[in-house]
Amino acid sequence: MSDVAATIRSILDAHGRLSTPSQRIKDSDDLFQRGLSSHASVNVMLAIEDAFDVEFPDELLTRATFQSVESIRIALESLGVASTNVESD
Repeated sequence: MSDVAATIRSILDAHGRLSTPSQRIKDSDDLFQRGLSSHASVNVMLAIEDAFDVEFPDELLTRATFQSVESIRIALESLGVASTNVESD
């Protein structure tokens, strides 16, 4: 698993309020079907912005962007985030 995917999953566990731990979720699974609410998705977005030092532009602030681990990773890649861009705490 890439550093990016691991960080996304860590953020989902901390802020997503999912019904299943993120390690049991496939990259393509629908996070909203796994319990991610609109409110929790905002918290996830803010945590992702902090972790990767990015800001999601308005056109990426959609349900589809936060639909799955894969869609979040693709959005981050579109913002120039690569596996080596993860900040460590």
